[in-house]
Formats: sequence, C-alpha cells, structure tokens
Amino acid sequence: MIADRGMRSMLAICTAILVFAAMQAAAGLLAPIACAIFAVAVAWPLQRALQARIPKLFALAVTILVTVVIVITLGSMIVWGVSRVGYWLVGNAARFQSLYQQKADWLAQHEIYIGSLAVEHFNISWLIRLFQEVTVRLQGFVSFVLVAFIFLLLGLLEVDTYRDKFAGLTNRAAGQVVLRAGTATAAKFRRYMLVRTLMSIMTGIAVWGIARLAGLDLAEEWGVIAFALNYIPFIGPLFATVLPTLLAMAQFESVQMAVMVFLGLNLIQFIIGSYLEPRIAGATLALSPFIVLFAVFFSSFLWGIAGAFIGVPLVIAAVTFCAHVPSSAWIADLLAASARPSNREAG
Repeated sequence: MIADRGMRSMLAICTAILVFAAMQAAAGLLAPIACAIFAVAVAWPLQRALQARIPKLFALAVTILVTVVIVITLGSMIVWGVSRVGYWLVGNAARFQSLYQQKADWLAQHEIYIGSLAVEHFNISWLIRLFQEVTVRLQGFVSFVLVAFIFLLLGLLEVDTYRDKFAGLTNRAAGQVVLRAGTATAAKFRRYMLVRTLMSIMTGIAVWGIARLAGLDLAEEWGVIAFALNYIPFIGPLFATVLPTLLAMAQFESVQMAVMVFLGLNLIQFIIGSYLEPRIAGATLALSPFIVLFAVFFSSFLWGIAGAFIGVPLVIAAVTFCAHVPSSAWIADLLAASARPSNREAG
C-alpha cells in the first residue's frame, strides 16, 4: 500500500515535470493562446455591447481595433522610454566609467579588492547592451502579438458558440460549473486589469513627480516606463526602481542622492502596490503574495516576458475554478491571501 502510494507520487511528479517541459517547449504557441484567452475575457463586454447594436463582424472589427490601439500604444511607450534612456547612457558612458573607477579605488584603499578586480572587466557597454537587448526583444514581440491577435479574433467569434456547447453538455452539472467559473474568472480578469491600469497611472505620475523633484534627467521617460511596466508585477516595478537609481548615481555623482531617489521610488511602490492596490482590488483578487511572486517568476521562466504578464491571471483563473468545485475548494483557500470562512461557517 505504501509502495503504491509512493509510486503514484513519483509518477505525479514526473508527469508534472514533463508537462512543464512541454509548456516551455511550446511557448511560441501556448503563451499567445493564454494571452488571447485573457484578452477575450477582458474585451468581451465591449464586443457584446457593440454586437447588440451593429452586425457582429463590424462589432468584432471595432473591438479588435480598440485592442490593437491599446497594445501598440503601450508597446510604443515602452520602446520610446527605453530608447531615450539608452541614448542617455551612450552620451554619459564616460561619466559612468569614471564613477565606477572612483568607487573601485575607494574599495582598494580599504583593502577591498573586489571592485578593483571587477573594474578591469567593467565596461559601460554591458549596460547599453542590456537596453539594446530589451529593445530587440520588444521588437521581436510583434510576431507574438500577431499570433495572439489571430486567436483573439477567433475567440471573440466563438464565445457564444462555446457557451451554448457547455450549456448543452450531457453532464449538465459539469457544464454549469464551467460556465459559472468561466464567468467569474472573466469578471475577475476585468477587475484585475482595471485595478492594474489605475495603479499604473498613479505609479507613473508619482515616479515622474519624484524624478522631477530630485532633478533627475529623463523624468518623463521614467514616468512612462513606470506606467507601462507596472502591468508586469514585481519585475516591472523592480526595473523602474533600480535603473533610475543607477542613473541618479551617475548624474549627481553622489551615493546619498542615489539612495534618496531609491528610497523615494520604493516608497511609491510600497504605498501603491502593497497598500492601495490590495484595498482597491478587494477580496475577489486576494492572492497570497508568495503565490503571486512564484507565479510571476515561474511563468516568466516558462514563457519569458509574456509569462511574467500572464502569470497572475493564470493563478486567478486556477483559484476561481478550484473554488467552484467542492473537491478542490481547499486549493483556493490555500492560494488566497487570507483564510476564508467555509460554506458551512458562512451559512
């Protein structure tokens, strides 16, 4: 009995590893599909409202057009901001090199030779290459977006069809569970994007204000980057916090000023991300911070930038579906930010 249980456990672990490996290998297909399903859930209310007034194909065209404009606008903002920062780095490369040499000499005077050893291999070009790599990846993201939009187009056309199919399943109970869970998931997706957009706007304005107040170059660019990248939990805010701090150190040639900028930016992220967002999102989107962080990094490991964006919505969907199935409701309770009362206690 114990041996059989151990064998089943090992089989389950091996199966999970193989599934995750397959997901990573098929990232070029699965990631666009996941993002397209998410987009269908978010865009469906607009499609439904339009097709009640105009022909379905015209409504679909308008919905796709609005989605394309939003995606292109966000992508253009990121490319513009990152490109401007990259040009600034090229123009101030000598300043970075000089500052690094000063700090390495100071470390050497205090018999800390790590910096003096590293300076032999240090070159500002590695930071410039970082921005170039980000820009290239963003440009290569166009093919991903095209695939996602094809699935978005097909998905919006077939929402009603699949709803009728699930409603007409022989196992009506299972069909109703899927419909209820799917409807609840779509509503949570829309709330998630609404809250994320509001928090991104607030973050962008606050970062711009801090940068202007500190006299940091490229204040508008940092505000735009902070706004656009805030849609990616943890990774986006980290990028929008660390890089302005590095540039502040080079611009002001003062560790104290860089620390002030770093603390100011982190205060913004803490207030908005850890205080305001959970209260605005409410209990419907309450997930364990550990689970959110794990979802972002694990999904980014599987699918790159797209995975970092879609990781949290995937967890939201998993939690919602688990909550609608009595046998798996305990999984939803484990992944939630706080313990929820059971149905028996709530009654």
